[in-house]
Parts: sequence; structure tokens; C-alpha cells
Amino acid sequence: MSSPNDQLHLFAFNKKDANKTSKTAKLNYKSPGERYGNQFDIALIVITCLAFATRFWKLSHPNEVVFDEVHFGKFASYYLRQQYFFDVHPPFGKLLFAFIGWLVGFDGSFMFDDIGISYNKYKVPYVAYRSLPAFLSSCTLPIIFLTMKEAGYSLPASILSTSIVLFDNAHISFSRLILLDAMLIFATVCTIYSYIMFYKQRHSPFSYSWWKWLILIGVGLSSTISIKYIGVFTFMTIGVAVIINLWSLLGIERGLSIFIFIQHIIYRLFCLIIIPFFIYLFWFYVHFEILKNPGPGDAFMTTEFRDTLQNSPLARQGLAVHYYDKITLKHIDTNAFLHSHPERYPVKYENGRVSSNGQQVTAVSFEDQNNIWIVLPEKDENKQRLGYPVKYNDTVRFLHVSTQTILLSHDVASPLYITNPEFTTVPLDQAIERHPYTLFQLRPTHNKAEDIVYTKLGILHVIHTFANVAMWTHNDVCLPEWGFGQQEINGNTDIADRSNNWMFNTIMDMNDSSRLNITVNVTKRMNFFKKWIHLQMRMFSHNNALTEKHPYGSHPITWPLGIDGIACWSKKSDKKQIYFHGNVLGWWLECFFLIVFVSLLIADRILLKRKSSLFSDSVRYRLYTSSGFFGFAWTIHYLPFFIMKRQLFLHHYLPAHLCLALFTGTIFDFLLGLTYCECALKQATYNVKKPCSNRYNNDRTNSVYNHRIKQAWLISMSIVITFAGTYIYFSPLTYGEPGLSDSDILKRRILGFKLQFSG
Repeated sequence: MSSPNDQLHLFAFNKKDANKTSKTAKLNYKSPGERYGNQFDIALIVITCLAFATRFWKLSHPNEVVFDEVHFGKFASYYLRQQYFFDVHPPFGKLLFAFIGWLVGFDGSFMFDDIGISYNKYKVPYVAYRSLPAFLSSCTLPIIFLTMKEAGYSLPASILSTSIVLFDNAHISFSRLILLDAMLIFATVCTIYSYIMFYKQRHSPFSYSWWKWLILIGVGLSSTISIKYIGVFTFMTIGVAVIINLWSLLGIERGLSIFIFIQHIIYRLFCLIIIPFFIYLFWFYVHFEILKNPGPGDAFMTTEFRDTLQNSPLARQGLAVHYYDKITLKHIDTNAFLHSHPERYPVKYENGRVSSNGQQVTAVSFEDQNNIWIVLPEKDENKQRLGYPVKYNDTVRFLHVSTQTILLSHDVASPLYITNPEFTTVPLDQAIERHPYTLFQLRPTHNKAEDIVYTKLGILHVIHTFANVAMWTHNDVCLPEWGFGQQEINGNTDIADRSNNWMFNTIMDMNDSSRLNITVNVTKRMNFFKKWIHLQMRMFSHNNALTEKHPYGSHPITWPLGIDGIACWSKKSDKKQIYFHGNVLGWWLECFFLIVFVSLLIADRILLKRKSSLFSDSVRYRLYTSSGFFGFAWTIHYLPFFIMKRQLFLHHYLPAHLCLALFTGTIFDFLLGLTYCECALKQATYNVKKPCSNRYNNDRTNSVYNHRIKQAWLISMSIVITFAGTYIYFSPLTYGEPGLSDSDILKRRILGFKLQFSG
């Protein structure tokens, strides 16, 4: 039996050795693809047909906006209308949707405002939009199959891995909607397939095929990260594999000169880093070139950026805020104005808790005189700052005009949130002795510190400097009758929460009439890289700020078992619904094989310490490298979510689920002994010293292989049929029809499924 080093040489022999072997060896090794003849081709055709059938069946149902189609359909409309918008995802996937809309002649007039709005009523080409992810998801299945084939696994194992995704309700659900997930999955599997094909060219470096697959890896990597930022996990997977491969090439036994080795490094850097980066930049360039008109994304960008848009109404309405201006402050999320009135908080609340009995500070959705405040400097200075502009990061005070009181926050619990301090106002004479409690910093969310604050433009957090809390309001629950049902104002201890966003809305009774002479905004130019860097920073910060709890959010620890799901759409009259969930049998089988793999690794390492072994060196090498690669891909696509603080949902697990499906097929071959037979046949083929013994061992191994392949067919087909049955059973929740009776819904409410109409 060869040593691990011998096995490494076996997979890295040069052309001279290869020619010698082919002349001397009496046996020719056949890969699984060659051994099965046209069976692989027949299976590929069947899988492709089933993929298109499961993804395109009744694609037009429902003819209403479903789940996050409200976002990605809307973004496509903004592209078609060339109106600037803001989103946390890179532009490539959304540009593809817009391209489909442009192809079918859609003008972007429909804005996908809410789930359940009829597409037919507004003549929206939604089927064309949905066909894009459905087509890409359908193409994903044959590539999964070919990946297993090219990696050298048996036909039953290739079918098993493919079927896990083919009959998975989760993959099907999100491939039939205007969402980015099917695009990301397609780009991910194409990248993995390209890497497998590139690795197979390792004996002919710098050849045409070697270059082709290396460049295609780069294109695949750029596509993953240009669709969603979690595509960086695919980058990490391929990156680690390439580094390990380069480390192997550095060995002196490989016979490479330092010059050739450096070439390997440079070419990989160029194709896997530089090319993907410039493709990534290209999609942002297209993004900026299309979105030339003002839109809802203006408010997220700097004044300098907004000046590059054509006649932005916000820029034309924006006025510089000066000290001693009478202004109104507006909360971004609830569109409510900062408000106060003479009425006071009750001495005791309904639960017996004591308040400050101070003047009420609230938020209202209507405009009146009690919404007007004066911006004062940190110290009065005899009005020496009169006429000076207010800048971000300035510390200011707010004077309520109608009651002549100063805004203040202190160590008293707010009416509705006992963890957050109360906001109130105090008369001018009391404000002098309580001066530190009246100071607020205008902290920018994206503008530069030296920028001037403008009305209707800048978004900021109003931070109480003494308590280090952010002024905040909410409309999930309002004040009782004593507070006139208005929104409360309190101090949010999470000062980075994006729901703390405020803006200066209007300037009232402006004394200097020259400030009203607004010049029509002239479109300016801005360096592309400056725009790109600023947008990247905004995207990352906004993405990290998505920390609010969601009723269908879930923790990564529950994902591999498919415990949670997401309600995407429902029709109460017919009791129809679309519920995103996985095919639990497939997901649990993946977990079982993962546990088997880890157990084998632990047992093998322990036995090796005792100078024993579970399997041969060649089998161990294949298990560690090939199965290990897919297992590592799953790890990289899954474990990082445990350290993320943003909202997480089950669909974030889909790329990891794909990698684990490939991994499952490799362990299937190993457990049935097919991996052992493959390694034995390959080693016998290239062992040129004992041709007679080789022929005997080859015939004997072939006999064992044929027996085990029959077992593999029986087991794999039984599993696949079970997958198909489970998929069909849950298909009413996947396709949104037919409607189910109460009893049928209850039967399908397993694990943590939160189904509609289930009582």
C-alpha cells in the first residue's frame, strides 16, 4: 500500500511518467463517467427535464406580489425609470431583472408596493420576471450532477446529490419568485464546477483548458459577490483551496522552478482577484450610469452625490440650517414630527410607577405650531452664533417655541419603555442649572462631520450627550388617553439603531429672505471611485444595522434541520399559502452523513495514533481532499452566520445546503465501499511492477464494485423516491395551490412550521 506521499505523487505525475505508464501498464483505468457509458447522459437529460418541470410548473400562480418581490420588483422598476434607489445588495442581480423588464417592454410604472397586490390588474409582466430565477435554478441541477460526475463519483451518488436539491421545497419556492437567491445558487455551483474542472487540468498547466477554467472561476466568483455579499463565502472556499494547491506546488518533489511557481501565483491572482474585482466594479458603473434621476435613495447619500443627479427636488428644496432658526424635526421611519404641549406626564402611571410629572414630549404625524423648535448653540454667547450654519457633530439645544421650554432628557424611565430615559422640557431658568441634560449632538449617519446640515437632505441621530442615548420614537404602541394617543419620545440605548434616524424638515419664519433664493440644481460630476466607496460604506453600515427582530427570523443553529420557515403569501378565502421550508428528509440526511464524516475523521485520527487504520492511504486521501473540500465549502458558507448580528432567515442557508448536498454524495460512495473500489482500480492501473497481479486484483475489484453498485442503485433510488414523495406532499405549500383543509394544514405543521390557517 502506498504512503500518503506516494499517493500525492500518484496524482501529480509528469507527462514523461504518464507515457511510460501507458506503455507498460496492461490495464486501463476507467473513470465512473467512462464506465457507465451513456447512462450518465440519460440521467442528465432526465434530471434537466425534471428541474424545468418542478421550477416552471404553474409559474404564473399566484398572480399577486409575493414576499420580497415587493423589494426586488420595485428595484427593477426604479432601474427602468432611472430613479436612484438604495439597497444593501450589489446591483448585478437586480440589473438582470431590469433587463428582463426592458426586453418585454415594461416601463416600470408598477412599484410592487405591497404583498397581495394583483399583477393582472396593472398588466405587469411578472411571469417574465419569475422566469429568470426559474431558468437559472433549472440549470443549477445539471451542473450539480456534472460536478459530481467530474469529481469522479458514481452515477447513484451523483443522482442522490442532485435529487437533494431537485426535490427540495425550499430551493423550488425561492426559484419561482422575483428574488436573488436562485441567481446566487447558480453562480455558486458554477464556480465550484469550474474549480473542479480547473483542478483536473493540473497536469497540463498554462494550456488552453487550464486558462479557460481558471478565468471561468473568476467570472463565477465575481458573479456571486455581485449578486449578494454572502458570495464572499464562495470566494473564501475557492481561495483556501487555491492556497493549499499552491503550497503543494511549492514542494521540491514537484520539480517546478521558482520562476514557474511565481507564474502560478501571478496568474491565479490575476484571474481570481483582479478580474472579479473589475467585473464587480463594472456592475456598479452600470448602476450609476442608469440611475441618473432623483429617487427614494437620495436621502441615504451625501449632498455631493445628490448633486450628480439631474435636478433633484430634494437638493432644490434643501436649505442650510442656521443657529436660532425655527425648525421642525421629522422622524424618518414613522414620518412623525417632534412635538410638545403644556400637558404633563401623570404623577403615577397605571402600573403605579412614578414619572417626573414634566411637560410631555411626543411625536405626531400632523403639522401644527407645537412642532416648532429653535436650534440654540451649546452656550448662548449673547447670540454670537446668529446666522452661523449648523454642522454635523455640533452640540446644540432645542427651545420649544410655544411653551418657551428647553428639551431635556434625564434619569427617569419613559412611559412605555422602562429601560429608556424619558424626554421632557424645562423652563429657561431651570435649564441653566440642568445645562448638561439639555445638550444633544447632531451625529451624522453618512455625511462628513464638517458638512452643513440641510433640511430634507441629511439623516442624523440626535444623541443626548450626558446619557449617551439617541432620541427615538415608535408607533407600535402609543400613549394612552392622557397622552392623546400620540407617539412617545424616549432615549434609545442602542444609539446605532437605524430607527433613530431624524432629519430637519422645514425652516419656519425665515428672517433672511435671501436664503429663500434657491438656485435650480445644476448636475455636477463626481469621481466614480468616490461614489463607489461612499455607497459601499453606506451598504455595509445599513446591512449591519438590520438588527430588528422579525417574526420569521431564525438562528443558524436551527437551519441544518430545517426547523423554521418563512410565510411568503396567503389567500384566506381559499386557504392557499406559500411557506418557505426545506424537504426535511433531505436536510436530515445531509446532517446524518455530516455526523458520519466527523465520526470517521475522529476515529481515523485516534487509530493512526495507535499505528492502526480504518482504511487505506489512497481512500483516506480521497476522503480528506474530495469530501473534505465539499465539507469545507459547507462550513465556510454556514458558520460565519453565527457571528452576524443582523436579521437572519432560513434562506441564508441555501448556498450551504447546496454544498452539503454535494458532500452527501461523496460520503454515500464511501459508505457503500465504492470509493475503496475506485481507489483500488486506479492504483492497480498505475502499478507497473506487477501486471499479472494487477489483472487479478482488477478483476476481483471489478466484481466487488459491480456487486456494490447494485446495492448503491437500490439504496439511492429508494432515497430519491422518498425525497420525491415528501416534495409532493408539501407541494401545496411550495406552489401556493391547491388550498388545503384545516386538517391537511395541521398534518403539515411539523417541526417549527408557522403555517397560516392552522388554528
